[in-house]
Amino acid sequence: MTPQDRARRSAEAMWADDAASKWVGMVLEDIGPGYARMSCMIRPEHLNGHQICHGGVIFSLADSAFAFACNSHNQVTVAQHNTISYLSPGQPGETLTAEAREVSKQGRNGITDVVVTGADGRQVALFRGASRSIKGTHFEEET
Repeated sequence: MTPQDRARRSAEAMWADDAASKWVGMVLEDIGPGYARMSCMIRPEHLNGHQICHGGVIFSLADSAFAFACNSHNQVTVAQHNTISYLSPGQPGETLTAEAREVSKQGRNGITDVVVTGADGRQVALFRGASRSIKGTHFEEET
């Protein structure tokens, strides 16, 4: 099995049970080994009291992209800790895109960076996630 096939099958297995990402309105656009791209259109229920996208929605989008990227090796992987810096507000009706890239994977530990951009290409947020692989796989691979 190629690394790309493994990433695709892992993402399919995760997406099937990912009620939270679907509920928020996220779309998994692309997947690869250590990589994921997700998007979400900002709906009225995503807005805070300033009528801009709530930071928790932006964080959720980045966190989901992080999860799909670091789980792309068919090894169950969870977050250890994450940080986010908000740079520009998400606007009503705008589609935000989160692009996650694994920058380090050493044994069971990984670091993944996620850039969230607005429809015009501006950076909305920068997210860094630390991951830890645990017992289990997303699907059974033939040997």
